[in-house]
Amino acid sequence: FHLAGIRLAPKEKLEIPVLFMPAEMKIYKAVVVIHVMRENGENWPYKVTSESNPDSNRNVTVAENGKTQGILWIYPISGTPEAPQQKSVVIRCQARQRLEQRVELLLIGVMPGSTALPDADTSAMVDTDEPSNTPEVTDGSSATLEFLYELQYQSDEIRSQLESLVGMQLVEKEWDIESRIVTLIFNVVFAPSKPMRNEATIVVQCTAGGLWKFPLVFIATEPEVDDVINIEAVGLNKESIVGFKLTSQTR
Repeated sequence: FHLAGIRLAPKEKLEIPVLFMPAEMKIYKAVVVIHVMRENGENWPYKVTSESNPDSNRNVTVAENGKTQGILWIYPISGTPEAPQQKSVVIRCQARQRLEQRVELLLIGVMPGSTALPDADTSAMVDTDEPSNTPEVTDGSSATLEFLYELQYQSDEIRSQLESLVGMQLVEKEWDIESRIVTLIFNVVFAPSKPMRNEATIVVQCTAGGLWKFPLVFIATEPEVDDVINIEAVGLNKESIVGFKLTSQTR
């Protein structure tokens, strides 16, 4: 794409719109180059010599007489496609209980990168016992996919409420080469202390390109009653008293 003939007045701003429409889940790279020349065609008085600053020389175009013909601004652009947001996964647990739930996430459209994939195998599976935020998925050849994942919260307040109550560990990874779908299976632990409803998002990024977001909804329902207090009446219009002890679980 090339656009020329734009006139700029002194101190005028130039806005360059960038449109990103990725066709595949991979990293896209481009460079925006702005070349500024004088409208009258004259050169700038700055002359490029062998003793000039090399960094400055890379940002100018030089005429035959060694003077500066144009000035360059170079802006590299890196584009990471993001998959459409998936349906929410609901994790429901009664307050003061502990829940372990397997959550299966499908990463659709994963690109294998520059290494060609073999035709013989159609899937690959790797089990792990160690938690990691950079899981690798391989098909047995030199083609390896690495993923980064984290649990993000909508606000610091929600983080303070959920972070100590939620645990997440990747337990299994599978790569279907034909459909280009990677399946990540997480073991999510939820141990709420009181009724609540909060949301978080699992964000998964492939090092070869692509970003996936999976909303999680954590719901803690009312806990079971601790006990039943029976108060026996001593007569009409007479006060009955019963005593019981309360123990704090946080001290």
